Amino acid sequence: MIEIFKHANYDFLGKKWFFIGLSWLLILAGLGSMFYRAFDGKDHTHPFNMGVDFSGGTLATVKFKTAPDPNKLRQALEKQGVEGPKIIIQPVTDEIGQAPKNEVLVRLPNLSQSGQPGANANDADLGKQKILAALATFNDPSTQGKVDINTIGSDNLKSRLIEKANLDQQSAEEAAHAIVDYREKTRGGLVGDISEVKNINGVPPQISGVLDNDFFAGFASVKSAEAVSPQVGADLRNSAIVVTFVSCLAMLAFVAFRFRSWGFGIGSVIAVIHDVFVTLGIFSIMQWEINLTVVAALLTLVGYSMNDTIVIFDRIREMMKTKRREGLDKLSNDAINQTLSRTIITSGLTFLTVCAMLIFGGEVLRSFSWCLFIGILIGTYSSIYIASPFMLWWENWRTRSRAIKSGSPVNNVSPSSTDEAVAPLTSNAVTPQLLAAAGISSAPRKARKKGK
Repeated sequence: MIEIFKHANYDFLGKKWFFIGLSWLLILAGLGSMFYRAFDGKDHTHPFNMGVDFSGGTLATVKFKTAPDPNKLRQALEKQGVEGPKIIIQPVTDEIGQAPKNEVLVRLPNLSQSGQPGANANDADLGKQKILAALATFNDPSTQGKVDINTIGSDNLKSRLIEKANLDQQSAEEAAHAIVDYREKTRGGLVGDISEVKNINGVPPQISGVLDNDFFAGFASVKSAEAVSPQVGADLRNSAIVVTFVSCLAMLAFVAFRFRSWGFGIGSVIAVIHDVFVTLGIFSIMQWEINLTVVAALLTLVGYSMNDTIVIFDRIREMMKTKRREGLDKLSNDAINQTLSRTIITSGLTFLTVCAMLIFGGEVLRSFSWCLFIGILIGTYSSIYIASPFMLWWENWRTRSRAIKSGSPVNNVSPSSTDEAVAPLTSNAVTPQLLAAAGISSAPRKARKKGK
């Protein structure tokens, strides 16, 4: 393996209190943001900016022929009865070297015809209908009464072709599919002019006149729309919390079983919980959207942080076989130094990948990328400054407890002693229990015979 730091001998654990204090500062800042937003008395502020996946509502991607004006779109939506403060319009960032997208993300709250969100099954589609009605106001008044091929679905277009052009069922279906396929696959969801669809395969030439008179290509279209009811959003949110909680419990049990010591399991799980708390706190402060992709990113960083911690713990276990006289504190610091190059290389390469996603990933991956960006930074230092100190604290506490029960003094004995029942224990010594966990026999070594 490439070694960036040869013969590294840094005193990482000597600076543990500084980084533990920094972690508390970040966690308390996040908690402060959550409580302030939860109890500030404003209806439109919440501890987290929950996405449509969890809070319910409608999220649509709208494409325009020219650069859209968010203020005009907001006014058009307000005229459809949607409350202005609850409308979120976010322009989609153009990609470097690509043509302008002229797209915006429109997010609407839960809407209901009866005033009770979720009371009617048709309410799920109400948000999209409001957006389509608002987009219709951008079209030229002379197009009133005509069919907009940019906002109509395949089945409705087929019915209108039968009605307007007197086509039979099969011809109308083929023409409708041809026009919609051209719009979605060739034109990226928006046809520039009605004349474009006259000569595509599947559209009968004899309906050109009808297309000119009764159809038109509107100023904007809805590329995609997602509608989630409040009940489904709540179910998804609860499932995400349960999944994260269960995964932490499963990892605690596995690490405790694998190392035969709760200290290693608790240290690694506390580091993981720390990473999740700090990341969520920053999301609350910055009000970045939390959606299902963020949950996936949180589970990814949980696994990433756990893997980083296990590498250090495994090195500690290996060193316990060869350095029985060393205290656990020194073994932990040595293990961190010996795995430092691996940690920097692994984390550095992953971090570069996440940076590329953050810069070039666009709006859809923005929250996911930020979550991984923060998680990798926090997870890397938590495996050093959070997991190992908590593991040491637990093992020292267990050692002291056993010494008190057996009546042995603490801190006044050679750490190489392996007879717990007779010898007193040091607070940071490698105990017989830890040696057994590492698969090391604590029995006295047999003297070698001469000549061998």
